Amino acid sequence: MENGEAAAPRTGEKKISDFTDLDTWKHARKLRQQIYRLVVDFPSHEKYGLSSQIKRAASSVTANLAEGYGRYSYQENVRSCRQSRGSLYELRDHLTTALDAGYIRHEKYEELEAMAMSAIKLVNGYIRATRNLKAAAGR
Repeated sequence: MENGEAAAPRTGEKKISDFTDLDTWKHARKLRQQIYRLVVDFPSHEKYGLSSQIKRAASSVTANLAEGYGRYSYQENVRSCRQSRGSLYELRDHLTTALDAGYIRHEKYEELEAMAMSAIKLVNGYIRATRNLKAAAGR
């Protein structure tokens, strides 16, 4: 992880050699894809409003995971993960706004909310794993 070194895989796990190998990033990417498909149906007057904000929040999740992976230290990676997690909470709020405005159905809101909550759990797990790697490297 640190300085481009991949974490040693445990038995049965594949080696992580790029941010695109991270399950956390893969899940966040699927969420981002769903969000981009969703906003196509938003009213045109939301193009520079909610549509833009919701797409930026979704893109920020994956971008921060990628940036953190490429950082030199575990601490910088964790900081980027926290920013990613913050963007997920922002995204959840935007989804609530879209629901309240009638731009999405409740079923779609629940589906995307569940994806966002799963992504938050994955980010939290990635943060824990990164801290554990830091602790192991310090021994």
